[in-house]
Amino acid sequence: METLLNPSKTPFLLVPKTHFFKPSLLHSSFNPRPHTPFTRRPLSVAIICKLKTSQGRKNDGKNNNISKKILLSDSAPELSNEEGKAKAESGGGAWRVIRKLPRKVLSVLSNLPLAIGEMFTIAALMALGTAIDQGEAPEYYFQKYPEDNPVLGFFTWRWVLTLGFDHMFSSPIFLGTLVLLGTSLMACTYTTQIPLVKVARRWSFLQSADSIRKQEFSDTLTRASVKDLGVILMGAGYEVFLKGPSLYAFKGLAGRFAPIGVHLAMLLIMGGATLSATGSFRGSVTVPQGLNFVMGDVLGPTGFLSTPTDAFNTEVHVNKFYMDYYDSGEVSQFHTDLSLFDMNGKELMRKTLSVNDPLRYGGITIYQTDWSFSALQILKDDEGPFNLAMAPLTVNGDKKLFGTFLPVADTDSPDVKGISMLARDLQSIVLYDKQGKFVGVRRPNSKLPIEIDGTKIVIVDAIGSSGLDLKTDPGVPTVYAGFGALMLTTCISFLSHSQIWALQDGTTVFVGGKTNRAKAEFPDEMNYLLDQVPEIVESPISKQPGSIGG
Repeated sequence: METLLNPSKTPFLLVPKTHFFKPSLLHSSFNPRPHTPFTRRPLSVAIICKLKTSQGRKNDGKNNNISKKILLSDSAPELSNEEGKAKAESGGGAWRVIRKLPRKVLSVLSNLPLAIGEMFTIAALMALGTAIDQGEAPEYYFQKYPEDNPVLGFFTWRWVLTLGFDHMFSSPIFLGTLVLLGTSLMACTYTTQIPLVKVARRWSFLQSADSIRKQEFSDTLTRASVKDLGVILMGAGYEVFLKGPSLYAFKGLAGRFAPIGVHLAMLLIMGGATLSATGSFRGSVTVPQGLNFVMGDVLGPTGFLSTPTDAFNTEVHVNKFYMDYYDSGEVSQFHTDLSLFDMNGKELMRKTLSVNDPLRYGGITIYQTDWSFSALQILKDDEGPFNLAMAPLTVNGDKKLFGTFLPVADTDSPDVKGISMLARDLQSIVLYDKQGKFVGVRRPNSKLPIEIDGTKIVIVDAIGSSGLDLKTDPGVPTVYAGFGALMLTTCISFLSHSQIWALQDGTTVFVGGKTNRAKAEFPDEMNYLLDQVPEIVESPISKQPGSIGG
């Protein structure tokens, strides 16, 4: 009779003495030695006994020794080769091809060079989208990228309009590359990262001292107890598992989950960016002070997922526009006082917005981005007030210049003469007479008159226009969540996942371990922990010859 005993129920591998009372009947081939090596099955000791009986001798005479095997194990036995082949051949060839096809596809998609190439392609398309002006009319690209003078010898407007580079971030080529990269990330997570986490969570007890010595770090404690080592490891933050004379401990399992979190965070970022590119609305408007507009008349869709909301029916009224100035006279900031009304004329909210301080309502964000000079309000010979429209003038440089003209002669004459007024901002007006000579400077609301060619003029007010950008972006919360998760999981990924194995062999403990990060610090940590393991001291009673029981 051959018996495999699982020593998990006994604290040590040491086998006690056994007395066999009938040597004529029992012939044992078991030789009890205290430090025997382990067999292939983890934590098992084989005891083989041959039992001779009178009944056995009455059998057919072929097998005088009855041999039986009793298996005590925590797991089910593995299939034999014949059983595995039978199951493999049970299905048809077509079914095997279908089952292998997804594995091949996942293997290709999870290829690291492919993922890196996809990321470089997305980066190149984004750089190209930054270089090419987006959202312009086709005539703009006809002039900027003509066929008779192509950029780099081949790039013309046909490339821009055919491939959708005029709206790069919602073009099929850009979105398709994003989808391909997302698929690669999911395939890598499924085929690589999740199996690594499953392996890391598994309690793996090494079964021999040689296996422990092959680890990145290994050491031997000659007079120690594996249980004392487990207590020390628990105090250092390790999760410890004991099974008979074997020990397994780990810490930093979160570091194994971090790559999965990084992939999910990248998927969130790409999904939010795709939603922003295909489901947003954008628009710009320049509104003079005192006028109003409807949000839906300004906002235009950017993609096929763009869906208007009830907030599009909101009316925006520009109550006031004004600017702040530096001591040098340069513009430092400009503000717009806005009121929002529903279709019944009820005021919903009011706010004064400025640059970097937008207004948000119903998923729509209004930004202060620009300004303009709308009209100049004057009194002419104490009559009026009259509103003179201010027109932007083209000058060299980035500074703005606005001008208007007040006729003072016969307006029906083909050669009309008058007073010219120029302004760079809303705080001062420069005046010229009919011959174009400088006359003076007046500030709005100063009520200081000036006489030019017999005409008295008073500058009452300078009416500005507010440049506003409106947009809806449903992907912003998803993108923010993705970046937050990416920062968190990137930090977690730097945590070391450390594993330690130990095996008790008599009074000797074999210890080994490895880690995926901080490999230089891991040996120092292990030496520090092993130095704390107490040494076993043999008692004087056990040294006496008669103290051993028979």
